[in-house]
Amino acid sequence: MKLTLGAIAAVALSTAAIASEVSPEAVEFTDDGVVVSLTGAAGDPAAGAETFKSRKLGNCLACHANTDMSTELFHGNVGPSLDGVASRWDEPQLRAIVVNSKQVFTDETIMPGFYSLEVGQHVAEKNVGKTILTAQQVEDVVAYLGTLKE
Repeated sequence: MKLTLGAIAAVALSTAAIASEVSPEAVEFTDDGVVVSLTGAAGDPAAGAETFKSRKLGNCLACHANTDMSTELFHGNVGPSLDGVASRWDEPQLRAIVVNSKQVFTDETIMPGFYSLEVGQHVAEKNVGKTILTAQQVEDVVAYLGTLKE
């Protein structure tokens, strides 16, 4: 099997990206939020929108209204509307909320920690030790939320 220089570079870059991913246990919360990207790579707002509305991933619409996704069904009203959220919170704060809202608000919030292993009780055995979203999915959702300005 002959590898081209481009293929070797792609493998090296993907390996480096995986190596630079912050594990859920190593995420550092500060007064400013989670300042360091979980992946070292920028999030993709379009991919973040897909994760946001996916009932099998973020499922954010189950609790939050979002005018940007007005054509989607079943916007919830448990959490605040996310219209203009990027005008209220900066990127490190948004990342902290998505990673583990309980670190930002209180243990009483019903919002799950999407990149936390503290997921509560009665977790299906197949999901023990896993996060709801990957580090890149968190970065993508944060990038999408960053587009929601007033």
